[in-house]
Amino acid sequence: MPLRTRLALLTAGLAAATCLTAAGPAQATSHACSPSVAIDRFSDALDKTTYDGTFVGNLSALAVDRDGSLAALSDRSSLFRLEARTLGPRSVTSLADETGAALDSEGLVVDRDGTYLVTSETEPSVRRYSRTGEILDRLPVPDDLRVSPAGRGQPNGTFEGLTLLPGGRTLVASMEYALAGDPADTVRFQTWTRHGSHFRLAARYTYRTDPGLGVPEIQATPDGRLLVLERGFTAGVGNTVRLYLADPRHAMRKTLLTDLVTCPSLGATARQPQPNPLLDNIEGMTITGRTRSTLKVLLVSDDNQNAAQTTRFYFLRVRARP
Repeated sequence: MPLRTRLALLTAGLAAATCLTAAGPAQATSHACSPSVAIDRFSDALDKTTYDGTFVGNLSALAVDRDGSLAALSDRSSLFRLEARTLGPRSVTSLADETGAALDSEGLVVDRDGTYLVTSETEPSVRRYSRTGEILDRLPVPDDLRVSPAGRGQPNGTFEGLTLLPGGRTLVASMEYALAGDPADTVRFQTWTRHGSHFRLAARYTYRTDPGLGVPEIQATPDGRLLVLERGFTAGVGNTVRLYLADPRHAMRKTLLTDLVTCPSLGATARQPQPNPLLDNIEGMTITGRTRSTLKVLLVSDDNQNAAQTTRFYFLRVRARP
């Protein structure tokens, strides 16, 4: 099913969801976070729940699946499919590496043939999985991006974001933090180009983060730019989460769309100190639909299976002007 059709299906489903369990206000509002971003609502419906014996949390990535449902990736090797309207789980698939060991799975793309491209930041790696979780392929990774001592990557700081550019020929993975020896604000974005049924290594980009922040997720816009999440955490203070628009065609020049601390809280509560009780450890992002001037963007937080954190979905409208 073409991406445009999948987005239309999911948009219709999300628009129909006028009320969610443990959700923020459901009516359409102009809850502005900035001139470019508004938040319609949030949902805690999946917080501290289980499905088919699997904890529904630790969510690190989101993607629109072929039928308009949501694919939600846990960093504990579980891939959930969620109903677009209710966010209710409809299936779960276990993922593993070639030895059967669990992944630290962080980034997700549903490819045009319906297979899943998944990053793990353990090595790091990008693998292709079938719909039922079998490994079909493994993409090459440059030696210097590998975790030390094999390369210059930081443990728990490598491939976090993954996205496919419009046209489906270029795959992009973002490192979360700088390589050893690089300035602390320098994050590498690695690309691959499609050749037949495989991807080959291609260009690499340099992205500059704000001080103290890393990159947990990226998402390609329909015009080939990138939405980039930047995130940090300070004990006793809480999370910083900012949404930028970056352009690979112009040296990754970035424009701030919003700092989510400025969003209205919509009645949200936090279990630990936060500068805005709406905030949590936001880590996953996908574009669920669009109008002529607006992108519908869905975010999710990773609760780390921690009683002090929340699995929360955020429904945003983003104006990403040229």
